[in-house]
Amino acid sequence: MESTEELLDLFIIVSLLFLYPTVALEFSGSPISAPPPQPNSGIPPTSVSRPPVPALFVIGDSTADCGTNNFLLTLARADRLPYGRDFDTHQPTGRFSNGRIPVDYLGSVKDMIRGVNYASAGAGIIFSSGSDLGQHFSLSQQIQQVYDTIEQFILTIGEEATTKLITNSVFYISIGTNDYIHYYLRNESNVQSLYQPWSFNQFLAQTMRRELKNLYVANVRKVVVMGLAPIGCAPYYLWLYGSRNGRCNDFINYMILEFNFAMRYIVEELNDELVDFNAIFCDAYEGSMHILKNFKHFGFNVTSSACCGFGRYKGGITCLSPEMACSNASNYLWWDQFHPTDAVNAILADNIWSGLHTNMCSPVDLQDMLTQSAKKSYFKYGIVMFFSTDGFRATNSFHSSLSIFPSPFESASSNVFAEASFKPKVINKHIHILFHYPRVTISE
Repeated sequence: MESTEELLDLFIIVSLLFLYPTVALEFSGSPISAPPPQPNSGIPPTSVSRPPVPALFVIGDSTADCGTNNFLLTLARADRLPYGRDFDTHQPTGRFSNGRIPVDYLGSVKDMIRGVNYASAGAGIIFSSGSDLGQHFSLSQQIQQVYDTIEQFILTIGEEATTKLITNSVFYISIGTNDYIHYYLRNESNVQSLYQPWSFNQFLAQTMRRELKNLYVANVRKVVVMGLAPIGCAPYYLWLYGSRNGRCNDFINYMILEFNFAMRYIVEELNDELVDFNAIFCDAYEGSMHILKNFKHFGFNVTSSACCGFGRYKGGITCLSPEMACSNASNYLWWDQFHPTDAVNAILADNIWSGLHTNMCSPVDLQDMLTQSAKKSYFKYGIVMFFSTDGFRATNSFHSSLSIFPSPFESASSNVFAEASFKPKVINKHIHILFHYPRVTISE
């Protein structure tokens, strides 16, 4: 006979997966916007008691990490001020930004505020990329965590319900930068003598292809694959190569362009090859360069120097203390040596969602992908388990101390989306964070 606590845990876990969120943290003056469904658009009406997307699963590196590395032995941690100073709590959360990262904004659109974040700063497509920084979860390890999570879902809600959950959820993948920053460009393991830039790019792209097919085997069907940003324009490389007048490093950017081109082709190829696979490729290089070329239009004043750091372009030493940071990060494109500011992340999220500022996703943007999927599956899938809204409200206060989704790894497991204020609970040496994303008000 299960104990009352175990039954409560099961109740909350399943309600988090299938209920429309009734308690959420509101942000005022949200910089992200998206139009509501039109009456005759064929989109499910707003009266439906669950969001079109039951969960958002995030795989990636520091561009998507929301706190995984806070519990690892690594230098790649953003658990100190001034990181997070412009977040709603004005405290560090583990995000490599002064505020929010793109998945924070995307997680709030269409109420995709449930899910799991596996992203780990320092991670790469190659297993050993970023190892010079310390512990992290590589791409292959994160994919394994996905499989482990799915196994826990099957044990909790059954195989059929799990298949429907995973099939209807969105998987967001943002990884690959560290394979250049902490591997190829540093010539780790003498890699440059083994691979010319083109060959290395192809190796990374084909590795990504295999991992995408591994996700497909796990019934993943909706995927956002992020391309890499123009790290040749990052303050670190401007400092390292003595850039004049903030000119980007063309060699590095050409490698990024080539990798992105290969990934765009692979996504198109898999969409044709795999039945019901619906992936989009969002070119962070294209989106970032559009901001860089039109920085005045977006209200930025500083395009080459970081807000926080030390040295020329503030790229020599990374952001270590509040005294190293500028007073107003919203004027800057770059937050630290490699990461953009909250303001840039908001613009990129707008583009991923709807192409608001420039079309950086193909074949469609995320909004169109979900709209098309909703039209196809609205009457195909229903809610597997029903719980009352009042019941969810009654149990919502317990969410910050709940622990779910055991991981096979020793140090830390995935982050289950939480409010800005959260506390970890350690069970059997595994750290789990249960939370929901703060909701952002949607307006045209």
